[in-house]
Amino acid sequence: MKSLFLFASLGVLALSGCAEDKLIGRPDLKIVDGAVFPAPTRQDLILQQRSYVIGPFDKVAIEVYGLPDLSRTLTVDASGTVDLPLVGVIEAAGKSPRELSELVAGRLRGRYVRNPQVTVNADTVNQMITVEGAVDSPGLYPVNGHMTLMRAIASAKGITEFGRSEYVVVFRQVNNQSLAALYDLRAIRQGIYPDPEVYANDVVSVGESASQRTFRTFLASTPLLTAPLVALLQ
Repeated sequence: MKSLFLFASLGVLALSGCAEDKLIGRPDLKIVDGAVFPAPTRQDLILQQRSYVIGPFDKVAIEVYGLPDLSRTLTVDASGTVDLPLVGVIEAAGKSPRELSELVAGRLRGRYVRNPQVTVNADTVNQMITVEGAVDSPGLYPVNGHMTLMRAIASAKGITEFGRSEYVVVFRQVNNQSLAALYDLRAIRQGIYPDPEVYANDVVSVGESASQRTFRTFLASTPLLTAPLVALLQ
């Protein structure tokens, strides 16, 4: 069984006169005061870059030899597809550039071109964040420059009607350790604590039952979290 250490600031500990009472029956939990959710190191970002396959928001340069009207650069949409004249909508995500070139050639062969020669060059986007759970458009989103938790959720079209804005968990890898932080968006909106920065490879989970179990001990302690909770999962 994995051990779990919870870190909280004074704002959270003040919610209960005896925070340790919340941990009865859970000897694997330990409250530590004043922890900060650390940013990933450069090595963390490098190690988690996905393999060289095409994904959403990548740019692909498709060249059909001898047919400049069909040769163009396209951006893969959020669902992982591109739309090419004569070829139509084609699934690009999850394929290597060579696999995509063969697929395009197969669509053209016979009907439009006797022996199509297709090359694909991809400019892959490795800086991605995952937003899942009770949001209108869960999926992968690019991290362009400075991105905060609120902006990441806005990229996914916001929380659903029955989503819990008080229960948003960010999962992160730092120095080969798995961490999770619980945020209350109501507190952020009220300026109780800043909108935290999120980074490439983070997973933002809104109202998911699996992430709720991580912080279940604290859910009944307060109607409003006045500081983030950070968990180190070992």
